[in-house]
Amino acid sequence: MDINAFWHDVLSKKREALRRYFSDDAVIRWHCTNESFTVTEYIRANCDYPSDWDGTIERIEEVGNTIVLAGHVLSADKRISCHVVSFIKLRNGKISELDEYWADDGDAPDWRREMRIGRPIR
Repeated sequence: MDINAFWHDVLSKKREALRRYFSDDAVIRWHCTNESFTVTEYIRANCDYPSDWDGTIERIEEVGNTIVLAGHVLSADKRISCHVVSFIKLRNGKISELDEYWADDGDAPDWRREMRIGRPIR
């Protein structure tokens, strides 16, 4: 599977193109919101989101039949910035399981800044 093409099609909301990456019985889980989707539901949730997206892949690791992707996603107007870590399990070259963990980007909490520890990554 071409992970870069998949990432591009997700961000571009290419509804028909997305379907070809998945096994018919694939399961998609968004753990941070406790949601599980069929392929059709996932494509609908992704493509019907009321904003356009841009983003970059920050890291890819492959372990056996699993691809781990860390990415940065921005809304087109740059008002939303978040990171995602995706565990993409493949079967016969198609996604059979997709487990994703989404987090909104933001500042460190006050209590930690008051400790004067850590520093910005970028």
